Amino acid sequence: MNKIGLYLITLFGIGNLGKMPGTIASLVTCILFLFMFVAEINIYILLIVFFILLVFSPNIIDKNIHQFKNLDPKEIVIDEFIGQSIPCLWICYKLKVYGMLGTVASPPLLQSIIPFLIAFVSFRFFDILKPFPINMIDKKIKNGFGVVFDDVVAGVFAAIITHLLLSLIY
Repeated sequence: MNKIGLYLITLFGIGNLGKMPGTIASLVTCILFLFMFVAEINIYILLIVFFILLVFSPNIIDKNIHQFKNLDPKEIVIDEFIGQSIPCLWICYKLKVYGMLGTVASPPLLQSIIPFLIAFVSFRFFDILKPFPINMIDKKIKNGFGVVFDDVVAGVFAAIITHLLLSLIY
């Protein structure tokens, strides 16, 4: 079970890639959501998977943290997946329900790239710079919950920025 947990929290080895594993995990997350959006995967399935990961990841991190050198190791990137998923889920919901891109005359993949790119840049901005209250969560909560929660807050901020920017663009 520990091996499965390690695969999950490192996103099947993405966290072990060396340079910028968090950025790579965020980019992979956006690409996955982009393709799931274009493939018209049901939003409720995406939400269920998201909430399962959100609930169980802190516990899996706590059970495996001893395998790493510090309390928030760069190899653990499930938190980036969860945080980046928040603006991506918002995009999937917003585009499906409101059809924001319905008037753009290009294939669904091309017209969907911009929102996911905005979500990626927004999330990385908040995840890397860690403005208040993200920085307080990162400094004060030193367990699996803290590892995930600071990225959840960064994801919420990124979703808000993504929503505002998309509202201006479309």
